[in-house]
Amino acid sequence: MTALTEGRPEVASLPRAPVRSRIADIAVLLGFVLAAFLIYRPLWMDLAHGYLTSSVQDQNMWEWFFAVTAHSVVNLDNPLFTTFQNYPLGVNLMANTTMLGIGIPLTPVTVLFGPTATWALALTGGLAGTAAAWYWVLSRHIVPSRAGAAIGAAFCAFAPPVISHANAHPNFVVLFVLPFIVLRLIKLTRGERPVRNGILLGLLVAYQVLLGEEPLLIAATTLLVFAIAYAVSRPEEAVAMARPLGIGIGTGALVTLCAVAFPLWWQFMGPQSYTGLEHGLRGNDLAAFTSFATESFAGDGEAAAEFSMNRTEENAFFGWPLVFVLLGVTVALWRVVVARALAVAMIMLAWISTGVLLIVDGTATAIPGPWLLLFDLPLYESVLESRFALGAVVPAGILLAMATDRVLRLPVRKDWRYAAWSAWFSVLILALVPIAPTQLPVSERDPTPALFTEGNWERYVDPGGSVVAVPLPDTGDARPLRWQIDAGFGFPLAEGYFVGPSTDGRGTYGAVRTQTSHLFEEVVEKRAVPVIDEAHKAEAVADLRYWNADVVVLPVRGEDTGEQVLLRETVSRLLDDPGHVEGDAWVWDVRALTR
Repeated sequence: MTALTEGRPEVASLPRAPVRSRIADIAVLLGFVLAAFLIYRPLWMDLAHGYLTSSVQDQNMWEWFFAVTAHSVVNLDNPLFTTFQNYPLGVNLMANTTMLGIGIPLTPVTVLFGPTATWALALTGGLAGTAAAWYWVLSRHIVPSRAGAAIGAAFCAFAPPVISHANAHPNFVVLFVLPFIVLRLIKLTRGERPVRNGILLGLLVAYQVLLGEEPLLIAATTLLVFAIAYAVSRPEEAVAMARPLGIGIGTGALVTLCAVAFPLWWQFMGPQSYTGLEHGLRGNDLAAFTSFATESFAGDGEAAAEFSMNRTEENAFFGWPLVFVLLGVTVALWRVVVARALAVAMIMLAWISTGVLLIVDGTATAIPGPWLLLFDLPLYESVLESRFALGAVVPAGILLAMATDRVLRLPVRKDWRYAAWSAWFSVLILALVPIAPTQLPVSERDPTPALFTEGNWERYVDPGGSVVAVPLPDTGDARPLRWQIDAGFGFPLAEGYFVGPSTDGRGTYGAVRTQTSHLFEEVVEKRAVPVIDEAHKAEAVADLRYWNADVVVLPVRGEDTGEQVLLRETVSRLLDDPGHVEGDAWVWDVRALTR
């Protein structure tokens, strides 16, 4: 405080400064909460029917994860595995992004208010909590200026790549543990109580494993690049830091291993585990970095679609004004070793995210990227390389915080100081307002058939039997997962939306498809009823017996009656049974075929 208030007569006495500081802290934190709420306001206003439009099927999947976790806690079941999806093989929940680290603590919310409330709370709290955590670390340990810390923290939590994932991926939104991991590492570099800080580091890393392993891997990569860049610039200091860092990191690794050894063993060696998850070449186009994300003030969804997989994977959209500002800050602060290392980490992570070859505005170049050295390594092989652009967010945010602090503390005359402040904050406004997040769109979700909400399914499902939805749930349509939630997990589902092993042991999205599920997909794609022969009927019966199915259900949905007619006709021909209407669903009782 002395450095900030020296020479300022308006500060009457030192005892008053902490009061003003606390008020400033509270104002900043409330601002973060308000911003997070406004982003999700439409969802909060209609938790009963609201569905994040751009999440596609991910909201259904995540709500199911939260619901099945709460069900496991309440019933004292194993939260690492379930057979409620992909019956009878089941799902390795630890090998999916289940986020047990918040799913278990929020069980009371899920039980009392439903999984949509947990979903909304996790996303909103994730944004606000991450911003608050970075503000605490930045303002207490990195920059003296609260204004600089607030700007840096806001960017770390609300940057366009994060908001893109905020549509559907809470594991890339709930990042409030990472700032405290960084803080423990900072303390270790200062030689502060290596064993104690190592233990705390290990506990934090263990908790982050239960929140999201992929963000942890990206953060670790960013920290490693930063450490190398810093060590190259200050080798003598790096050598002095090596011993406390080694003790702390070694202690932390041991603590983490003890805390999560069993969950990790279950993830990689347990039932329905897999060896890796390939996504193909998914690098960022260099032009994506200067473009604007869909959910930003200057965003254009059609333009953004040219440089991303979908609206939840707009990982590199920093906008051209901010790119120029960050390059300018890099040049201005290059002589500051920490800033230089941050800039190197920011640029390197952005480069990694471009993939094996640099692509510029849709044109592939012959320039190779660092991803060539990483894509086949364990763990890295399962990550979308475009997501490593998220690793550039935090270094960029800290650079903005440092630059703001430097401008606010310029040792010049007051009139020149005010001119510099005006110029810098004008630049920030021009760079940050265009990428400021907008309200995420929400649509009304399809209602669950009354067959499940009113409990009539119990007349068709015996103990040990399963429900077969038509078409079967997968990455393209996971709505049946909600039926199961609304029925209180009274039955398992055939197939589903999750990550599990394919026939070769590699990871795949959804269940290994059967002939019957392929047949239903063909009906939807070709918009026609295929020719059904005796072989198809035999395969359908075999699949139903494999699933131990008791009932086949086709919901009646008003928006696409043509598709429903085709599916109903296909099922009727496969089973030699016209089925019957039960409220707002067509039902085929197949127990006579499967018992």
